[in-house]
Amino acid sequence: MTDVKNSAAKCLKIRLTDRPGSDSCEFRKKSRHYAGEETCMASWNIETKCVQGGYRPGNGEPREVPIIQSTTFKYDTSSDMAKLFDLEASGYFYTRLQNPTNDYVAAKIAEMEGGTAGMLTSSGQAANFYSVFNIANAGDHVISSASIYGGTFNLFNVTMRKMGIDFTFVSPDCTEEELDAAFRPNTKAVFGESIANPALTVLDFDKFAKAAHAHGVPLIVDNTFPTPVNCRPIEFGADIVTHSTTKYMDGHGSAVGGAIVDAGKFDWMAYADKFPGLTTPDDSYHGITYAEKFGLGGAFITKATSQLMRDFGSIQAPQNAFLLNLGLESLHVRMKQHCENGLALAKFLSGHPMVDKVSYPGLPGDAYYEVAQKYMPNGTCGVVSFEVKGGRAAAEKFMQNLRIFAIETHVADARSCCLHPASSTHRQMTDEELLAAGVPGSLVRMSCGLENTGDLIEDVAGALEAIMK
Repeated sequence: MTDVKNSAAKCLKIRLTDRPGSDSCEFRKKSRHYAGEETCMASWNIETKCVQGGYRPGNGEPREVPIIQSTTFKYDTSSDMAKLFDLEASGYFYTRLQNPTNDYVAAKIAEMEGGTAGMLTSSGQAANFYSVFNIANAGDHVISSASIYGGTFNLFNVTMRKMGIDFTFVSPDCTEEELDAAFRPNTKAVFGESIANPALTVLDFDKFAKAAHAHGVPLIVDNTFPTPVNCRPIEFGADIVTHSTTKYMDGHGSAVGGAIVDAGKFDWMAYADKFPGLTTPDDSYHGITYAEKFGLGGAFITKATSQLMRDFGSIQAPQNAFLLNLGLESLHVRMKQHCENGLALAKFLSGHPMVDKVSYPGLPGDAYYEVAQKYMPNGTCGVVSFEVKGGRAAAEKFMQNLRIFAIETHVADARSCCLHPASSTHRQMTDEELLAAGVPGSLVRMSCGLENTGDLIEDVAGALEAIMK
């Protein structure tokens, strides 16, 4: 076995094949950012990874992921701590950067996605920001699908533009030629959502990954809606995967959070001129070159942790990470019911006279049904979007008459909820931007929880009837 204790290139990497009593067991317990490529868990199915991934307790250790509710960590000598600040040793010194509880859970998500490294953030917004800002700086350019969550659109189109990063938004249905034309010499990444919120467009991974890699940049995919239970973008060419763990992963509206997973496949050194932050010495860490020291499997997450988390501090609270892990343990069971309820509601709405259009990628005949079957044949999500006849006023009246579905700025929860995106999450967008994102004023987003299927349909039927009175 490789002596990872003394290997600077692997100073953060988990060796999940290690067991209590092995030479590297103590190292293994100190850092959980890395899911590891050499792992006995690689052959486990997603259900087993949901329950037992990430955390492997040793003899006499807690069976459940422990909550390390501490801001700081004690060391015997200054030189011991100095090694941490130089990234020469594994361990923790301040929870603003890393915390063991977070790393246990991040490792589980990385395993579920099939990646080599993972980190938790304070929110999904922070995860998407870090995933882009880790490789794009002032003067750079990023391509994004136009069909994305409104908060992410504003992050890119407003806030990050103020930071000097330019964005081009393309239709998820663009041709290969149109997508190719969007690239510039300073393009650093391509971004999209596996299932867009709330338009429910499905990203064609093959098309977007092919274009990104042809131009020497990574594909970043927000995989919040299908979760790794139903879709694993890395298997289709994605290089970085993000999540709002607040949604299905938590599943109970308990804790806000986000996650980033690195596939460990993108060769940063092959495009060294494009990514100097990863391929040239970092003066703030004594000249470390991340891509050289931590390799394909560790460079991206190590930089995001040691540099961005150090400076921005968007860490997920250990208590939130603990709650997130509880949600992950039942994710594979819950997603089946979410999808069953979503499909049943979509079928009901598709035949109702007060409905103009239904969007649900799992519904036969949907514009994205075929591409959804290609990338997520076992199910999509529990979110259904539809357009009410009568426009915005009718949509608002419909929502006022719901009894089970609650009006919330939330989605993908055990409890069913709904939202009018044009007047809430996408409120800052112009009419033209709303149409480009697939969010007209008459659109209502329904998130089917875990309640009885018949009760949910009856609730929606009654609210639609109220419009006609």
